[in-house]
Amino acid sequence: MLTYKTWQEHEQTFETDDGYSGALNVLNWAYGHYGEEIVYACSFGIEGIVLIDLISKVKPDASIVFLDTDVHFKETYETIERVKEKYPKLRITMKKPALTLAEQAEQHGDKLWETNPNQCCAIRKLQPLNETLSQSKAWISGLRREQSETRKNVQFINKDDKFQSVKVCPLIHWTWKDVWRYVHKNDLPYNPLHDQGYPSIGCFHCTQPAFSADDLRSGRWSGQGKTECGLHG
Repeated sequence: MLTYKTWQEHEQTFETDDGYSGALNVLNWAYGHYGEEIVYACSFGIEGIVLIDLISKVKPDASIVFLDTDVHFKETYETIERVKEKYPKLRITMKKPALTLAEQAEQHGDKLWETNPNQCCAIRKLQPLNETLSQSKAWISGLRREQSETRKNVQFINKDDKFQSVKVCPLIHWTWKDVWRYVHKNDLPYNPLHDQGYPSIGCFHCTQPAFSADDLRSGRWSGQGKTECGLHG
């Protein structure tokens, strides 16, 4: 089995001309290779909706984890409920941080997302994901190369030094248009905030509508000099 510790053995390649830009081929390999030892960490953004539908074709009872920071938009929670209805066999876990918002405020000060957003992300996202991935050999992510400069070199299969895991990214060759074309063609449920200028949706304190069509993550942590929560580097 390909793991973080056996990474030097990695030589897997995938055909990308299957109508899904390689995504289904990657998912078939991932679930065939890891079985129950792979988890999809899903934010339930538009890429996540596409991946959930593709995953359901390969493994209808796949394990999916949502990092529930307790400060997501209500539309995000409503979207998750609609997804649960559409894919009842999927095992969706709402993973919460060790600290409640009140405990976080008591220990680190009120509105930590304003005073130290990196620490807030570490407490409410990175630590919960690390706990989740410690039980798995690999994880799936919806990263696309087109999303931002920091993601343009991502591969289908990646050595994840941060979490000492293997990160599988089936959608690397999909464009923003590809994603939306697939969603509309298959009439998939999605977060209505996407129709209100939010291409990338995170916690409500740290997400605004994007102000640049050339950078789909420009609405995240506006004014903080920050574009990643830390999950992907």
